[in-house]
Amino acid sequence: MGATTIRRVLRRAGLDPAGRRFGQSWRAFLQSQAAGILATDSLTVDTVLLRRLYVLVCIELDTRCVHLGGVTAHPTAARVTQQARNLGLRLEQQITDRKFLLHDRDALFPASFDQVFRSEGLRVIKSPVRAPRANAICERWSGTLRRKCLDWILILHRHRLEAGVREYVAHNNARQPHRSLARRAPAAALAALPVARASPAQIRRRDRLGGLIQEHETAA
Repeated sequence: MGATTIRRVLRRAGLDPAGRRFGQSWRAFLQSQAAGILATDSLTVDTVLLRRLYVLVCIELDTRCVHLGGVTAHPTAARVTQQARNLGLRLEQQITDRKFLLHDRDALFPASFDQVFRSEGLRVIKSPVRAPRANAICERWSGTLRRKCLDWILILHRHRLEAGVREYVAHNNARQPHRSLARRAPAAALAALPVARASPAQIRRRDRLGGLIQEHETAA
């Protein structure tokens, strides 16, 4: 018996179609709960001496504000847990306003890492196995960091990498426009500024990372 026949029989009997048997989709969940979600991810970077470093970043999904957790060459459970504590101290107010922490099932996130955020009242959500789109914002930002910054600089050691990532994070939060924020920067103070036209003579350029990133603003 076909679906059309079943639908016709039910309609004649005065029975409405059955409701959805499943909960909301993953995309709908992220969109509805974005203001309460912190997403974190760890990306690997190889130095010119072929030494692998690990960078931990955390992103507020609603504001797109990025926070650097730290850079290490030895991502042991103790070090990653300490990075989580450091993030908790720096994001005291942001964590208070959040409900969920989202990350993948990478072994770099031990149980002690999750416990730090659970102690702050957050519920830890792990994305499905081999599903990068489940944490798409973090994955996309990590790719942007590589294409616009890391692929263009020579990284000799951890301190050089950490300085470069911090510089790019500062640019992202203060100056980088985002389409999801109506082409405004994540920083609330700058995002609230009115858009005004200015002549080329009134534009001042500021270079970051030796001119790799250029920021423009109206002269005072």
